[in-house]
Amino acid sequence: MTANNRLAVILVLGTTQTLAWASSYYLPAILADPIAQELGMSSTWFFAAFSAALVISALVGPRAGRTVDAIGGREVLALSNVVLAFGLAILGLSHSQPMLWAAWLILGLGMGIGLYDTAFAALGRIYGLEARSAITGITLVAGFASTVGWPLSAWGASSLGWRETCFAWAAAHIVIGLPLNLLLPRPSELALPAEETGEPRVSLDRPMLVLGLAFAASWMVVAAMAVHLPRMLEAAGATAVEAVAAGALIGPSQVGARILEASLLRRFHPMISARLSVALHPIGAGVLGLLGAGVAAAPFTVLHGAGSGILTIARGTVPLAMFGPANYGYRLGILGAPSRVAMAAAPLLFGILIERYGAGVLVFSSLLSLAALLGLCTLPIKSPPKD
Repeated sequence: MTANNRLAVILVLGTTQTLAWASSYYLPAILADPIAQELGMSSTWFFAAFSAALVISALVGPRAGRTVDAIGGREVLALSNVVLAFGLAILGLSHSQPMLWAAWLILGLGMGIGLYDTAFAALGRIYGLEARSAITGITLVAGFASTVGWPLSAWGASSLGWRETCFAWAAAHIVIGLPLNLLLPRPSELALPAEETGEPRVSLDRPMLVLGLAFAASWMVVAAMAVHLPRMLEAAGATAVEAVAAGALIGPSQVGARILEASLLRRFHPMISARLSVALHPIGAGVLGLLGAGVAAAPFTVLHGAGSGILTIARGTVPLAMFGPANYGYRLGILGAPSRVAMAAAPLLFGILIERYGAGVLVFSSLLSLAALLGLCTLPIKSPPKD
């Protein structure tokens, strides 16, 4: 495969990202309860191990980005398939809590080198400033990771068992993910000039700090809603059926928003998309507060889902547009670290807030989103520096 075949690169990365997300980040939603029950532990401790995995992924992200900047994403993404397969195999073999924690620490390493930030960095190395459409393309494909992963994991857990499901996902990484990632363009075919692959130089200046904090606040909200949305809607007055039906709109809303980004919003600077993405959650919360959950559960979910769908793209396109492709992977790793730590803390923090305040938690989530919006609005819309 060559870099000129953009569609093929997008389809390969979209497919391998779907596999990576479905078998790691989206796995606990289906397998947490059966695993915790068999191992004699609470689901809270299971999710604590998952949170630790996210922290590990945050720690290894900058190093993974530096490696992509130096040699390209092909080898790093291929290695992630091996690491994720190993972690899933250990998870399937777990008969004690220490073994489960070891499995999630390995999976955290795999997520740190194998999810969106690494894929975006790989595209930045291939296409430079022209990577925006490719980034949007792989998020369109991988936007169905939960849509594909949750039913497959649920079917596997009920028909085969949770251990066999973990083994099946591990095999998929070796049989499907690894060969596909090895089809990506080799380093010699990448477009970035060789002089830009030396010692990384990323200044932690004000724009970097603002972007890092804005993305962290936004992703904390996204992670919290991914876990607690039905429960929060029920606290706001929706029935269980209404809450589940509204939650099913998240995936289509994300994909629809990404199509909007690929068509209409691509004419504008990515910062415009980023600001829109963080504004949609508080707008939805305002609609829910004014009209009530019986009427506005679905509109709130659509607005929140659309915001999170665009935010995924903005996470990759804004740094590229502001700073250029030089040291892009390393920059993404640095910017992504606080976001992953925030995502690790979000389920527990928002669970406590919902217990105490119910739907009032949306005040806190909206304030986080508005703080992110304010920060992004202080950053100028500019092109990357010229070499």
